[in-house]
Amino acid sequence: MQHVVNVGGIAIGDGNRPVLIAGPCVIESRESTMEAATFLRDLTDELQIPFIFKTSYDKANRTSLKSYRGPGLSKGLDIISSIKGKLGIRVLSDVHRFSEIAPAAQVLDILQIPAFLCRQTDFVLAVSEAGKPVNIKKGQFLAPWDMEHVVEKVVSTGNDQVLLTERGASFGYNNLVVDFRSLAILRGLGWPVVFDATHSVQLPGGAGSCSGGQRGFVAMLARAATAAGVDGIFIEVHDDPDQALCDGPNSLPLAEVRPLLEQLTAIKSAISSEVS
Repeated sequence: MQHVVNVGGIAIGDGNRPVLIAGPCVIESRESTMEAATFLRDLTDELQIPFIFKTSYDKANRTSLKSYRGPGLSKGLDIISSIKGKLGIRVLSDVHRFSEIAPAAQVLDILQIPAFLCRQTDFVLAVSEAGKPVNIKKGQFLAPWDMEHVVEKVVSTGNDQVLLTERGASFGYNNLVVDFRSLAILRGLGWPVVFDATHSVQLPGGAGSCSGGQRGFVAMLARAATAAGVDGIFIEVHDDPDQALCDGPNSLPLAEVRPLLEQLTAIKSAISSEVS
């Protein structure tokens, strides 16, 4: 029996239609973020795909001190709140500090625990106690079965609204690989599983003073994860990834989102037909 997570009326898990969690890596401007959110909202409405908009107000885990981090908590949450209200969409962002949790929970429909913080017990407990659904990025350094202990921490607070997101595992220096057995193992823990198709092709620190990436593999991995039966796909997008201020090398161009979603929908339909 798999738990069902409810994010503002969107049911995730246990056979419900896979959700798309997508948006720019970080807020670059109010205008560009609104444009991306509007594009994704309209497209997912047309394709009848459940949608949660993702962007970050601050990227605390950066390769270099000089890396762009975003507008910060106050301005960033204001932009996210405005987009949420105007478009009527669900929103997600990652939290990195204890002081961010309360104000973020006032705006966000789901709080995301970054991969590098997924083992920080006190932080995981504090995020969970906010009472919002929690998306936990599996650390690149963890085996999938280790996430059972992370979930145990969340559930100990009385919060049973948990998503587990696979984003690849460290493989040597500056490289990540995806073990697709991980998706089945994570689902076996009883919680909905999301596959992060863009961070899985990231090359952490691979460009020297910033991370590199291999965005050409995003669509292939997303298709494979959908065929494996995940409950959601996570994709960071940008209108011009080569000019993005953060994670451009592993972001998907907006122009490539529609064909990918159409492919994922076809794969899911084919799988459902086989099962029925």
